[in-house]
Order: sequence, then C-alpha cells, then structure tokens
Amino acid sequence: MSDREQGMKTRREVLGDEHVDRAVANTTPFTEPFQDFITRYAWGEIWSRPGLDRKTRSCITLAALVSLGAENEIGMHVKAAITNGLTPEEIAEVILHTAIYAGVPRANSAFAIAKKVLEE
Repeated sequence: MSDREQGMKTRREVLGDEHVDRAVANTTPFTEPFQDFITRYAWGEIWSRPGLDRKTRSCITLAALVSLGAENEIGMHVKAAITNGLTPEEIAEVILHTAIYAGVPRANSAFAIAKKVLEE
C-alpha cells in the first residue's frame, strides 16, 4: 500500500468518512498539494507508524494543538480522540495538563471548544 493509500485509510479511520469526504470535495488545484502532503506524511507516515497507539497519538496531538492555539483544529481532534478511545475525562486531563506548560488562556479556549464538541 502506498503512503497516500495508507494515509487515506488512516485518515478515514481517525477523522471519519464525513470529514475526509468534505476535505476531498473542497480540494482545489490551489489546495491539492497541501491535501496530498498531509495525507501522505501526517496520516501515511506518522499516524500509521507502529511505535505509538492512536490513543497516545491523540493525546499528543491535542496537547500540541492546545499549545499552538490551533483552535480551528481542536474540535476535529477532540472527535478523533473519542474515536481513538479517549474518554471526555481523559480529554479534559490532557487539556488541563497542557495548561501548565502552554498557558491557561490556550487551555481555556480548548476547554470551550472540547465542551461544545462533546455536547454535540
């Protein structure tokens, strides 16, 4: 299986068909190189590696996104974390733990996003 095929398989398993189908449908000639890049490298190379399970990868991803203040990505990865076996309580612990290292304002925003996603 190519990195692209593996990436698309993993991406669908973690993010869900609806999200991936929407991303594919919204791809334009301008964004296609980026979509190909994240499919092959983020999902095909990194998320598909055997060294960490998906639950652990979701913890790391959430912590990184909170740290960066990447609010447009947090909701998607809260959903992915649930898919990967984290409980809402574990998600809260990841965000709380990240607050100490990345800052309270970023964690506050992440809690608001996660709360909204988990209530849906």
